[in-house]
Amino acid sequence: MEKFYDLIIVGGGPAGLSAAIYAGRSERQTLLLEKGSYGGRINDTYEVRNYPGTVVDSGQHLMERFHEHALSHPTVELKRTTVTGIKKEEDLFTVSTKRRGDFLARSVVLDLGTKPRELGIEGEKEFTGHGVAYCATCDAEFFKGKEIYVLGSGDQAVEEADYLTGFASKVSIIVLHEEGHLDCNEVAAEHAYKNPKIEFVWNTTVAAIKGNDHVESLVLKRVDTGEEREVPSEGLFLFVGMVPQTDLVRDLVTCDHSGYIQVNEKMETSLPGLYAVGDCTQTFLRQVVTSAANGAVAAVASERYVKELNQIQGILSEDSGNIVFLFYNPYRNEEIEKAGELEQQLSGQWKVYRQDITRQSLLYQNLGVEQTVSAAFYRDGKLIEVKPADDCLSMISC
Repeated sequence: MEKFYDLIIVGGGPAGLSAAIYAGRSERQTLLLEKGSYGGRINDTYEVRNYPGTVVDSGQHLMERFHEHALSHPTVELKRTTVTGIKKEEDLFTVSTKRRGDFLARSVVLDLGTKPRELGIEGEKEFTGHGVAYCATCDAEFFKGKEIYVLGSGDQAVEEADYLTGFASKVSIIVLHEEGHLDCNEVAAEHAYKNPKIEFVWNTTVAAIKGNDHVESLVLKRVDTGEEREVPSEGLFLFVGMVPQTDLVRDLVTCDHSGYIQVNEKMETSLPGLYAVGDCTQTFLRQVVTSAANGAVAAVASERYVKELNQIQGILSEDSGNIVFLFYNPYRNEEIEKAGELEQQLSGQWKVYRQDITRQSLLYQNLGVEQTVSAAFYRDGKLIEVKPADDCLSMISC
């Protein structure tokens, strides 16, 4: 039999672990599912210097602290498995996994993360793991004393190239732009320019990767002239952006053209009860500090969602009689007055529940109501009609 949870978190990156910590603080029965290592891609970061309260730490150690904090709450469970599907029937989510069966919850938080973008360069897939790499921290030691190349000019590319010089004898950074134009921050650029083991190849991209069992050479192409030349190389690191791992939920939620999940300030997706956090969302900044904040927001928002859902279901039963939910905005004085008048006029035949849409928005959103003051009329748990304020008095005679 499936086990029921208050909250299921899919993905154990900084955002997912933060959500687990906040849910644990509220003593909610919480399950976090992670297919890989807890902490996600930040485990590959050699140094973290921008997390408040942490002057310097490794990404891996910082995530170990997140992990320990989450586990310190007795209502939080962490399991290693691959999630294969998520569906919602009525107000209940089913999260299916590859090896551990199905789990049920009233709310779900998605921390799906990203993966390195593949460019489709000739030889890229063939030599992945055999000289083509996407993670400096993971693979740097395999290139000790070798001459290698890095493709990309953003923060990740330039900072990882600097890290690689601690292992490789020479690192050449291939830059698509003209000389002096890097996409990284000024501090990283200045540091790279001063590193004697780094050189730049400007106005260039990679046309092909060649070798036998391992990378042996690269075909470089000038973007301004189209001229190609083959250079010897024992490795190529690709740092040209990330893509969201959101294929699992593309049919469930609204995503942008790149596949990032669209969320609001509460981390709510387009499906009520389903939240998304961290790098898989359409967000301005993808850092551990913002991911942790996302997780905290989603955990609190999902708790309020479940409480409101339980409240509504407790009100609406098969023998609940005549019920009306009155939607209004408390920041508009005229709406407060109008809602008060309607409550008095309807209360003779209807039991009235006021809904402050700034705090109790679930039913308002689920019904697709677009204006206030308005009301949803129910009889014995079943919706009869949604009416604007001016038409509500017609329900008194019913």
